[in-house]
Amino acid sequence: MTDIKKEKALIAMSGGVDSSVAAYLALHSGYECTGCMMKLYEGNSDSDVSSCCSADDAEDARAVAHRLGIPFYVFNYTDIFRREIIDRFTDYYLRGLTPNPCIDCNRIMKFGALMQRADELGCRYVVTGHYARIERDGGSGLWQLKKASDPAKDQSYVLYQLTQEQLSRILLPLGGMDKGQVRGIAGQQGFINAHKSESQDICFIPDGNVADAVRKYTGADPAPGDFVDSEGRILGRHRGICSYTIGQRRGLGIAHESPLYVCGIDVAGNRIILGSDSDLFSDTAHLRCVNWISGSIPEDEVRCSVRIRYHAPEVPATVKPLPEGAALVSFDRPVRAVTPGQSAVFYDGDTVLGGGEIV
Repeated sequence: MTDIKKEKALIAMSGGVDSSVAAYLALHSGYECTGCMMKLYEGNSDSDVSSCCSADDAEDARAVAHRLGIPFYVFNYTDIFRREIIDRFTDYYLRGLTPNPCIDCNRIMKFGALMQRADELGCRYVVTGHYARIERDGGSGLWQLKKASDPAKDQSYVLYQLTQEQLSRILLPLGGMDKGQVRGIAGQQGFINAHKSESQDICFIPDGNVADAVRKYTGADPAPGDFVDSEGRILGRHRGICSYTIGQRRGLGIAHESPLYVCGIDVAGNRIILGSDSDLFSDTAHLRCVNWISGSIPEDEVRCSVRIRYHAPEVPATVKPLPEGAALVSFDRPVRAVTPGQSAVFYDGDTVLGGGEIV
């Protein structure tokens, strides 16, 4: 009898429970699996308990791979991660923008560099522990990115830049599951990380202090400047523009008769513009670098719902494609704190249509 050749899959394993269960499910779906961890940055010591990709994480991933009986490798991507993710992140903050490095990491690292490594290893598929679904439309034959079945865990927002080619080669085994089911499988399989806590969003800033991270990675020490109102009247002094983002209220250190919020960042003048909550609402958002998952730019305006940050509620809107990969989003009702550097993602029900960076 001739052996049936199995499709090969490269599993991105972080040492966490999600990617471990994704590896288990891929293996038991009949794929020939190889596990790997991407070493992304230096300085992730064992003491960085809230960061990912530490030495402990690598050992957890290796232990799971050993239990599954699959090969496991650690690939060093620190140079490209520093250049493409950390440097971009710090540059954005120095320019008064608020980036989402997880979106860049997915595009450049997990489904860019790692997919190239999959090619080198002869693997057709890349498998991750993201909570989202990929389906193929029977009529058009196009691949579709859809929300996870569990709204609380849905990560489709950070995957909006995927292309048709990438979607055809990605497996997301957890898209139809909730966290309880995932931990249950991990426990049944005796995985060492079955009850491991979640890692934080920004892996290279374990303590969450953005201003300190900018100083560490750039050597720059953002200068203090003025807080001003919309008329330019000075209200106080700020600690440097890297410490603030649109919509922020806490940490301003200003006594005022009514609550104040960050409504704008004037980089050239080194000023933070403060105002009331009502000043934060906008009825449009201009986007650049728009990705349409179908691979085709719509000829007409698109009615959809739009999410302007990871955990923001969706808002009904019209998206008008513009030249040079731009778009204009017109919201049905004003939305709060449209923030340059963040992404606006378009949805048609559970299906992700695409998205772009807010400018």
